[in-house]
Amino acid sequence: MRKISVIALAAAGLFLTSCGDKSKTASTATEQKVAEKKGDVFAVDAATSTVNWKAFHKGGFAPRWGTLAISSGELSLADGQLSSGEFVIDMKSIKVDPASVTEKDKKYTELETHLKSADFFNVEKNPTAEFKITKVSDLAAGAEGAVAGANKTVSGNLTLQGKTLNVTFPAKVDTADKKVSLLAKFTVNRTDWGIKFGTTESDPAEWMISKDIEIGIDVKANQK
Repeated sequence: MRKISVIALAAAGLFLTSCGDKSKTASTATEQKVAEKKGDVFAVDAATSTVNWKAFHKGGFAPRWGTLAISSGELSLADGQLSSGEFVIDMKSIKVDPASVTEKDKKYTELETHLKSADFFNVEKNPTAEFKITKVSDLAAGAEGAVAGANKTVSGNLTLQGKTLNVTFPAKVDTADKKVSLLAKFTVNRTDWGIKFGTTESDPAEWMISKDIEIGIDVKANQK
C-alpha cells in the first residue's frame, strides 16, 4: 500500500499552471532585505488570486496539478511602477485537480491528504507560506520560459516550511484603473526548502518523483 500511495503522489510538491512550455527555473539565493512599502497601496483580492502548482514523475511523466489559495496581501506602486508587496498562501487549501489523476486505482483525495502530511508540507505545523518582494526591475523582451507578456523581473523571499530563500523570476505586471495584477510562472527545486520525500534513490518508486515544481502566481489587487 505504501508504494501504491507513493506512485499515486508523483506530483508531490508545491505550487502551477496548466500544461504548456517548460517554465523558467527561478534563481535562488539567501534571504534578502524586503523592499520598503511606499507609494499607493493595493489590497490583494483573495477571491480572484491564486497559486497554481504542477509536478511530475521524472522525465515529465504522470503530471499532477492543482491550486492553493492566497488568503491576504498587498502590492505597492511607486511612480506608477510595482515596487513592493507581499502575500500569504494558505497551505491547508492545497487542492489536486481530479483531471490530473487518471489512473483507475488512484484517488486525487489521497494525494491531497498526503501533500498535507509531514512527508510534504505538514500543514498543521506550517499552515501558511509567504512571499515578500525584495526587488523589481524591467525585463528584457523575449525572456525564455517566461509567462506571455512578461515585462518585469521580480525577486522575493519565499518562506515555506519555516525556511526562507530568495527567488527571482520573470513576471507580467499590469497597472490600470486602480488595479494591479502580477502574473508569473517558474520552476523551483522543492528540496531547497527541505521537502525531500521521494528523492532517495534507494527506493525506485520514490526516486521517480521529480524534485522540480512549476509554480504559477496570479495575483490581483485593488487600490485601498
